[in-house]
Amino acid sequence: MSTSQSRTRAIAEITNRVPVPALTPQPLEKIWATDVFNLATMEEKLSKNAFKAMKKTVQTGVALDPATADVVAAAMKDWAMAKGAKFFSHVFYPMTNITAEKHDGFIVTNAEGNAITEFTGSLLIKGEPDGSSFPNGSIRMTNAARGYTAWDPTSPAYIMQTANGATLMIPSVFMSWTGEALDKKIPLLRSNDAMNQAAQKVLALMGETEIATLNSSCGAEQEYFLVDTHFANSRPDLVLAGRTLFGAAPAKGQQFDDHYFGAIPERVQVFMQDFEDKLYRLGIPAKTHHNEVAPGQFEIAPYFEAANVAADHQQLMMTLLKNTAREHGFMCLLHEKPFAGVNGSGKHVNWSVGNATQGNLLDPGNTPHENLNFLLFCGAVIRGVHLYGPLLRAVIATASNDHRLGANEAPPAILSVYLGDQLEKVFDDIKDGKLTGSMQGGDMDLGLTQILTFKRDPGDRNRTSPFAFTGNRFEFRAVGSSQSVSGPLVAMNTMLADSLEWVAENLEAELKGGADKATAVIAVLKKLMEEHGNVVFGGDGYSAEWHKMAVEERGLKNIPTTADALGAFQEESVKALFSNTGVLSDTELASRYEVYAEQYILSIEVEAKLVVEMAKTSVYPAALAYIKSLSGANAGLSGLSLSLDSSVLESVVAQTNALLGATDKLSAAVEKHDFESTEAHMHFCAHEICPLMLEVRGYADALEAEIADELWPLAKYREMLFIK
Repeated sequence: MSTSQSRTRAIAEITNRVPVPALTPQPLEKIWATDVFNLATMEEKLSKNAFKAMKKTVQTGVALDPATADVVAAAMKDWAMAKGAKFFSHVFYPMTNITAEKHDGFIVTNAEGNAITEFTGSLLIKGEPDGSSFPNGSIRMTNAARGYTAWDPTSPAYIMQTANGATLMIPSVFMSWTGEALDKKIPLLRSNDAMNQAAQKVLALMGETEIATLNSSCGAEQEYFLVDTHFANSRPDLVLAGRTLFGAAPAKGQQFDDHYFGAIPERVQVFMQDFEDKLYRLGIPAKTHHNEVAPGQFEIAPYFEAANVAADHQQLMMTLLKNTAREHGFMCLLHEKPFAGVNGSGKHVNWSVGNATQGNLLDPGNTPHENLNFLLFCGAVIRGVHLYGPLLRAVIATASNDHRLGANEAPPAILSVYLGDQLEKVFDDIKDGKLTGSMQGGDMDLGLTQILTFKRDPGDRNRTSPFAFTGNRFEFRAVGSSQSVSGPLVAMNTMLADSLEWVAENLEAELKGGADKATAVIAVLKKLMEEHGNVVFGGDGYSAEWHKMAVEERGLKNIPTTADALGAFQEESVKALFSNTGVLSDTELASRYEVYAEQYILSIEVEAKLVVEMAKTSVYPAALAYIKSLSGANAGLSGLSLSLDSSVLESVVAQTNALLGATDKLSAAVEKHDFESTEAHMHFCAHEICPLMLEVRGYADALEAEIADELWPLAKYREMLFIK
C-alpha cells in the first residue's frame, strides 16, 4: 500500500472507529489518593511515634532517623503488596525533561530456596542506578559510573497501575558518587531551603515571632495537542521529533476563535475523564480542563501544591497524558509548536511563597499599601527578575520553546514584570517616597436586575507579559509545555532568596538607624524601585515599540534563541547567585550548561536529518509522480490538438528542483562538526541549520498546495487538527 493510500485508509479507520466506552463516574471521595502513601494513609498504617516523625519530616524537612525509616519501609511494602505490587522503583528526574525509573522486586530467596519478600529502611533510602548513562555534563565518565538515588520523604510514594501490573513508586533524588546533583529535584529542594532561610530573616525583622517553615507553591497549567494515532504514526516527524516539520496551512485554522472554550469533542471528553480519574487516584488535584485556542489543542490545570510535590506531580501528569491518550487512540503532543501557523503550547507556572503562620506572602489583601510583608516580598520578586532575567530566559530555553517565544501567541523573550494597575501605582508611589493608598476595582454592574453585582478585581490581566502578577501569585508564562517545572522553580526560588537577603540587610540598617517599621520598609523599597523598577511594564509586550524601549531605554535583554540564552549559566553573577545560596556549585551549574547545550544541538540535528529524509523519500517521490501525471495528461491531449496550461507543471518542477537544492545544502550543513566551542556549534544550529530547514519546508509546503491530494503521502493539517 502506498503512503498516500495509507493516509486515505487512516481517515476511513478514524471515521469508522468503535468509540472507547465512557467510564462510569466514580465519586471523588471514593477514588481520591487511593493509590498514594500520603499522611492520611501513614496515620493508619504506622505507629503513633513513626507517624509523628514522618509528619514532622514532611512538613518541616527535619531529618528522619534510620529506625523510623525501617518502620515506614515495612508498612509501605505491606500497603503496596496489598494493592498487587511486586516491584518498587526509585523514581528520579535526570537532566532531561522526562522521568526515570529502575524497577526492583520485593522478592528474595532464603537458604531453603523459598521466595520471601523484603523491603528494609536501607532499601527505601538508597538505590543505585548508573550515573554515567544519563546526561551529567562531564561530572561522571563512563569508567566512573556509580550514581545513587535517595528517597525524598517530603513527596509521597504511590502505586502506578498499568495493564501489566502495579509498581510502588518512590520519589527520589539522584546524585553522583562524588555527591553532585545529577537531577532536577536536589536543586529544587535546596532552592526552597535557601528561600526559607532568607524569608525567615525578613519576617523576623518585621516583628513576626511565630514563623513556620516557608515553602514555595506551584500550579502549572498544561497545554497539549491530541492527534489520532493513525495520522500521527504515519508522520516520521511526529514520531521522532514531536512536531510537524512539513505541513501547509489549512484554509481554516484558528481565525474564527471558535475552538477556545468551545464544546469538548465527545471522544476527547471520554479521554479526559479517564485521565483525570487516574490523576485523582494519585492525589493530583486536576482543577480545570478546556479547549485551548488552536484546533486539536487542550489544557488541564491542577490546583496549587507545595513546589516539590507539584513538580513530581507535573512529571507524572505528562507520563499519564501520553499513556492514557495512547489507550484512547490518540498521540498526545507536548511539543511547544507541533503545528506551524496555530498557537503553540506552554505551561504557565503559577508560583507563590508562604507558610502556616503568615499565610501566602504574595497575597496583597484588600489594602496592599498597608500589607508591608507583601510589599517586601513582591519587591524582592521585582528585583530578582530585573537582576536575573537572562537566567529566567535560560531555564526555559529549548529548541522547541524557541518556536513560541516572541511570537504573537506567547510571551516575548524579554523578561519583564506585570503588576497590574493597582500594584503598579503603589510601587510608583513608593518610588516617589510616599505610600498614600491603593485603588480598588469597584463593583461590576451591568444594569441588569437579574445579574448580581460583584466586586471587580483592582487590575486587568496582561497576556503578553512573561512574568505577571495575577492576584495572589506570579505567573511565569514563558515555560514550555514539554518542560519540567523544576528548572523555573529553582531559578525563581533562588533569585527570591538572594533578593530577600538584600531586603533583610537594608531593612536591618534602616531599623538600626532609628526608623520605624513602615518608614524603613518604604525606604528599602524606594531604593529597590530606583535600581530595579525598569523591569516593571504593563503595556503590550508584543509591540515593536516595547522591544525597542526595553533594550534601548531600560537596558533589558532581548534573548531570541536558546543559543543566545544558555550563556547566562556562565555569567559570574549567576555563578555567585547559586554558590552563595548553596543551590548549585560551580561544577553543577557548568554541567547544566553543557547538558542543555548538547540537548539543543542534538534536537536541531535530529530534526534536520528528518527534514532531509522526508524531503527525499516522501515529498520528492510525490512531486515526481505528479509531474509524470501532468506530463502524461498533456501528452495525451496533444494528439487531439489540445494542450493544458503548463504553468502548474512548470511551478511543480521549479519547486521540486529548489527542494532538492535546499535539501542538499541542509544535508551538507548537518555534516559540519569542526566547531571551536559548544557555543559556536549552538549558534551554527540556530543561525545556519534552522533557516535551511525552513527553506526546505517552504518548498515542501508549496508543493503540498500544488500536488493532487490523492498523491500526497503525509497526513495533512486539516486532517490531524480537525478529525477526532
